[in-house]
Amino acid sequence: MDIEIFGLGGYSEVGMNMTAIRVGDDVIICDMGFYLPEVIRLQDEDVVKTKLSREDFIQHHIIPDDSVLEGLRGNVKAIILPHCHLDHIGAVPLLAKRYNCPIYGAPYTLEVLKSILLDEDVHIPNKLNVLQDGDRVKISENITLEFMEIPHSTPQTMMAIIHTPKGIVLYGNDFKLDNDPTLGRKTNYKRLREIGAQGIKVFIVDSLYAYEEVKTPSERLAREMLKDVLLSTENKGKLVIVTTFASHIARLQATIEFARTMGRKVVILGRSMDRYISAAENIRMVNFSKRASIARYTREVRKMLTEVQKNPGKYVVICTGHQGEPRSILMRMVTGELPYKFSAGDQVIFACKTIPVPINIANRAALETKLKQKGVRLFKDIHASGHLAREDHHDLIKLLHPQHIIPCQGDVSKLMPLAELAEELGYKYGKTVHVMRNGQSVLLE
Repeated sequence: MDIEIFGLGGYSEVGMNMTAIRVGDDVIICDMGFYLPEVIRLQDEDVVKTKLSREDFIQHHIIPDDSVLEGLRGNVKAIILPHCHLDHIGAVPLLAKRYNCPIYGAPYTLEVLKSILLDEDVHIPNKLNVLQDGDRVKISENITLEFMEIPHSTPQTMMAIIHTPKGIVLYGNDFKLDNDPTLGRKTNYKRLREIGAQGIKVFIVDSLYAYEEVKTPSERLAREMLKDVLLSTENKGKLVIVTTFASHIARLQATIEFARTMGRKVVILGRSMDRYISAAENIRMVNFSKRASIARYTREVRKMLTEVQKNPGKYVVICTGHQGEPRSILMRMVTGELPYKFSAGDQVIFACKTIPVPINIANRAALETKLKQKGVRLFKDIHASGHLAREDHHDLIKLLHPQHIIPCQGDVSKLMPLAELAEELGYKYGKTVHVMRNGQSVLLE
């Protein structure tokens, strides 16, 4: 029996993640994401995605081209969604129905997926199955799936431990090592050691920041940075805006807590903010609605901003726009499309880093320029990454001792640094460490 790994998306770009794993005759799919920068570009050009077919989406480089699996579609036994970010689940409404199999995900991930399906008025026939940390399910005669919760920048991120007769296939696309997270479980080193001792045939691993020669700091550090800016900066009478990833529930929770310490009312603006918060509230993870006013639709946003304008010093606004997206709340505020006029001394805190793709870098630069022209004070990089850096990879490889390593989550410039580190640790390029591009596969006998 052999194992074959198909790189369908996320091996030639940052995002659009999708990997297929064949074990003998059985196939499972991990992730079904879209390419967010291209979605943003098409939205900016007013291309309505519901007018596009699956083939159009593939041609526009928005969703993975899964045609390499055409002859194996009947062999696909499961779709596995380890966490809820759109570059990992955004293509589910378009691709999942092509496969007659169930979907497995954590409670939070599946709540977010349900919200997406509802928003887009899409029905998929695939049954949604909830798995918690530590749960196991037998997918087929050759495949048993186990979930292990691991820290990331969104709740209930799971590592997929895929047990096979040939050893474990460990799928870890987007996670970090964090011994002191502010929400969720800390890294389970004991279980990782056990997995390594059982024998890992191949480790498919997030290499987005493998080029950074640091250890990724804990989310606790980001919380303290945010606290320092909010509570130790002169902001009397001025509006304070915090913009971050809508799915980063821990960061939102910290912002709400510090805003209340400041004696300010909290206003949360944007559809994506509402989507991720509602999903967290549906599974009783948080209850932000009791501590903040949340506006999803433009009419509600306009009404809230009109109130904020009357006395900006009374509010902390949490909103979308941290990447400078053209249709985000923050960009629409600064261009005057939404009813708030910035004044000198207002503050915008970017509790994030710019995702390293050209369109995001350009959009953020344009947003910052507009804000500076209005005299707004900017606080940038109030953030701790949700991804491993080089020194984390070093320790994890030594801990797990996988037979093979496949870097994922990036183009060749993001994949090669991990491959080079693996070579330093004794792996052989092309034999035990494999760098793929979209559409390619690696056969492991």
